[in-house]
Order: sequence, then C-alpha cells, then structure tokens
Amino acid sequence: MNRRQAMLLTASAAACLAPKMNGVMAAGPTDAWQFSFTSLEGTEMPFETWRGKVLLVVNTASFCGFTSQYEGLVSVWQDYRDDGLVVVGVPSGDFRQEYEDTAKIKDFCELTFGVDFPMTAPLHVKGPDADPFYKWAAAETGKRVTWNFNKYLVGRDGRIKTWMPSRLEPDSVEARAVIEEALAAPA
Repeated sequence: MNRRQAMLLTASAAACLAPKMNGVMAAGPTDAWQFSFTSLEGTEMPFETWRGKVLLVVNTASFCGFTSQYEGLVSVWQDYRDDGLVVVGVPSGDFRQEYEDTAKIKDFCELTFGVDFPMTAPLHVKGPDADPFYKWAAAETGKRVTWNFNKYLVGRDGRIKTWMPSRLEPDSVEARAVIEEALAAPA
C-alpha cells in the first residue's frame, strides 16, 4: 500500500468513527448540558439535570493556598441557590494538592467548610487526560485551567459565560456581579 492509499484509508476510518447526528457529522458539544460527572459518592451527575440553571464549576484541592475559597463558594451557593445557581466542586490532584481517597475529600470539605453543594469524584482538569467538560470549556473560552480554584461560569443557556482565575475570590464583588448577571438572564 502506498502513502496516498494509507492516508485515504485513515481518513475513511476516521469518518466512520466520527459521531453523527441524523446522518450529519456532529461538530461536538454545543452546550454544557451534554456533559456528565460522577459524584464523590459514585452516582452520575448529568449536567442535563441543571438545564436552565447557572453553574459555577470550580476545580478544587484540599491542600492549596486557595482552599479557604471553599468558604466563599459556600457563601455564594447559600446566597444564590434559590435563584438558580449551582456550585459544582471538582476535586483534582493535577497539582498534587488533593487527597486520593474520595471519603477523605468528602469529610474534609463537609467538616472543615460545611460544603453541601455538589462535589464530583476527583477528575483531571488539564492536559491530554482532562475530563471532556474541561477540554470543551477551555476550547470555548480560550482559557484553560492553570491552577486550583479556577472557575468556569455556565449560563442558563448552557454556554460558558466566563472563566475566573484562582485569585478571584468567588464571593468577591466582581465575581458576585458576574454571577448575578448570569442569573438575571432568561432560561
């Protein structure tokens, strides 16, 4: 087989394996509602269940200089959940600052900070092994996870509204303004 034949065969195989929708090639996810995480307890957390809500998706860590931001996350969760905000904590050991044991993560978050918002099982949030949501969010915003406590804000329409760096406290005036703006948008 020559090089041209090999390239055609590879392209043909890729086309057969690519996802299709109604016979048309799928372009990839168009909103966050197409993703799913697994909770710390091991149950599925499909984003679809939060359709029409605003999501603050935060990669977290128990041993980071920003770990105290759990207090701010709990604060905005309590202040805005009745308005449609869902805070989603995503523990990650990508920066070597998280427990490996999910029970330890759960106990640490609940007992130290009173976390009662949804928490996922540990995920990769950067690099080639990143969870599909994080790959999509980085592609949508041009902003990838650079450290613990980076935040993606997903609007009621399922689209990423903004990315917030680790240094921006989740209960700061600036972060609250962006959250309130997203909550004010129609579902």
